Amino acid sequence: MARLSSYKISWLFLYFFTLVAVSSAQLSSSFYAKSCPKALSTIRSAVNAAVNQEKRMAASLLRLHFHDCFVQGCDGSVLLDDNSTFTGEKTAGPNLNSLRGFEVIDNIKSQVESVCAKTVSCADILAVAARDSVVALGGRSWTVLLGRRDSLTASLSTANSDLPAPTSDLSTLISAFSKKKPKHH
Repeated sequence: MARLSSYKISWLFLYFFTLVAVSSAQLSSSFYAKSCPKALSTIRSAVNAAVNQEKRMAASLLRLHFHDCFVQGCDGSVLLDDNSTFTGEKTAGPNLNSLRGFEVIDNIKSQVESVCAKTVSCADILAVAARDSVVALGGRSWTVLLGRRDSLTASLSTANSDLPAPTSDLSTLISAFSKKKPKHH
């Protein structure tokens, strides 16, 4: 029974990310082909280095992307630190002391900036890093549509209310996923 639940949960994640891809017609897999042609290879190299150093980082990057997409859409809002105008999502109950990989994304962003400054969004870096982390462990690849804009705000309250608890059963997870309409910017 546990195996079946795990299988269903895997399909839910796949379904969610497929919805994200399908609902983003304005995005393109070749968005940075001219403006930053080395972006994807730079991200891949940095992800491979991080995963080679610690295999568990692959799952952490995928989870970080999921938590980003589930709250305000795949907009990088989970990466934002608290400031005077909002309290970010990092300290939300489902994220606090459990999300990892922020330093890996910061490192990748720094490397990408050195190749082409102020071009590639953090939201796209996180999406590509999630895909590349799965591939680094031998998982299947998928096309990542690019061109997301980074969020300028984050929502602690939305993260607390929308992210499923780690103790959620399959029915609760299915319900939470069915209520989501993925958005990107």
